[in-house]
Amino acid sequence: MIQQIISHTPTYVWALLAFLLYRGYLASQDREITLQKLAIIPCVMLGLTLTSINSHGVLGDAVWAAWAAGAGVAMLLVWSMSKGEVSVNRAAGTVMQRGSWAPLMLMVAIFVTKYTVGVMSVMHPEIIHSVAGSLVVTALYGLFNGVFIGRLARYAAAYLRQPAPVVAL
Repeated sequence: MIQQIISHTPTYVWALLAFLLYRGYLASQDREITLQKLAIIPCVMLGLTLTSINSHGVLGDAVWAAWAAGAGVAMLLVWSMSKGEVSVNRAAGTVMQRGSWAPLMLMVAIFVTKYTVGVMSVMHPEIIHSVAGSLVVTALYGLFNGVFIGRLARYAAAYLRQPAPVVAL
């Protein structure tokens, strides 16, 4: 049965997984990066989540509150538990991203969650379409997104705290 599920998975899903694995590997190494490039993965992950959230489901519009609650909790945890200063090179427009395997693990977790929800929607729709199932999945997506958004916000705040470089005439 698993082989049948995998064989029916569209090619773009595997391409997305390859892209996420590549970006996760890059995030595992220290590197100077612009805020725009740093925002790519949080935006991709947010996009994956937003395509999965259904305000027409059993939770209705409360689905957004469940997602926001999960995201808010994770953002606060990231903000309060992050250690160390963020190195900023305002003249170059970059920040120093410390290498971590956490983004890769989060990207894979979101991918697996989205994939599992898709499979469960076909095999056991009653679970996914129940109040409890919808609430758990939506809050979990919010938590995942909150980690990415919180991390990006931390880097952006450090960048904005640095004085802008003076241009010589």
